[in-house]
Amino acid sequence: MGRQPRLLVPGGVYHVGCRAVRQLELFVTDRDRALMLALLRLALARFRWRCHSFCLLTSHVHWLLETEDPNLSFGMHWLNTTYARIFNRRHGFSGHVFDRRFWSALVDGEVQFATTARYIDLNPVRAGACVDPADYEWSSFRFTTGMARSSILTTSTLVSLFGADPSRAATEYARFVRDQLETGMPPVDHL
Repeated sequence: MGRQPRLLVPGGVYHVGCRAVRQLELFVTDRDRALMLALLRLALARFRWRCHSFCLLTSHVHWLLETEDPNLSFGMHWLNTTYARIFNRRHGFSGHVFDRRFWSALVDGEVQFATTARYIDLNPVRAGACVDPADYEWSSFRFTTGMARSSILTTSTLVSLFGADPSRAATEYARFVRDQLETGMPPVDHL
């Protein structure tokens, strides 16, 4: 039986995830993570996407992507294939890097948009990589909250949901994320 076709829409916002084959390391070094972000930057321009949130963990990634055109599958194929080729060559490996095809879910509405970004920014905490999301270098939290700058992220859409003043809204988003730490974390990654 064939796979269900993806729901791809112009202007769609998607929570996207990819996992390493056999839960091995998708990123062996920080240089690998930097490569993935550099390739994402190229994909954003090439496929006319916007990235609102991301997290690169050792065995998997999460993206919150917006597409102008219904080209998520085509773009993710390019991104993952290009990364896998360079990763294998760099580390002397061969074969699959990613387990199955990427996972995606259409994000519907502002509430789901904000809670998905929070889920992604809390992923390193859930994985035990840090205690506070601000301590994790390879996620969007520090950029969205104004602690650092990124040429990859479009933070204005998410931050604007928390107020008209960007600085105050970024602080409110940080509170929104950290409040989840106090009230309880959602279930572990569903990828």
